[in-house]
Amino acid sequence: MSIGACPFCIADSLAFTGENKLAFAIRDKFPVRPLHTLVVPKRHVADIFETTVEEREAIHRLALQCRSAIIREDPDVQGFNFGSNVGAAAGQKIFHAHVHLIPRRSGDTPPPPARPDD
Repeated sequence: MSIGACPFCIADSLAFTGENKLAFAIRDKFPVRPLHTLVVPKRHVADIFETTVEEREAIHRLALQCRSAIIREDPDVQGFNFGSNVGAAAGQKIFHAHVHLIPRRSGDTPPPPARPDD
């Protein structure tokens, strides 16, 4: 994907829910759960493994801020899924690194088991 075609590189068209020097946060356009948030490095890189240590730290700090804001907005949130899909085979749709912060509530569809026999 060229930078010109990348939806995360057109920052003027995005509604940030948070930002720091190296990353920004937005709500997912197709949320898995209400308040599903994406934390994205400002620099265009294909996946989280291409980010610098500084970018990963900025993403983590911003994710912590978003987590607190989500809990304030919805006290029913009891947990989070936090991760990144890397590569088409893993479900990555936009090839600009981003981390999903997905709030979880009691009664949500359960996450997949960690082991097949769970």
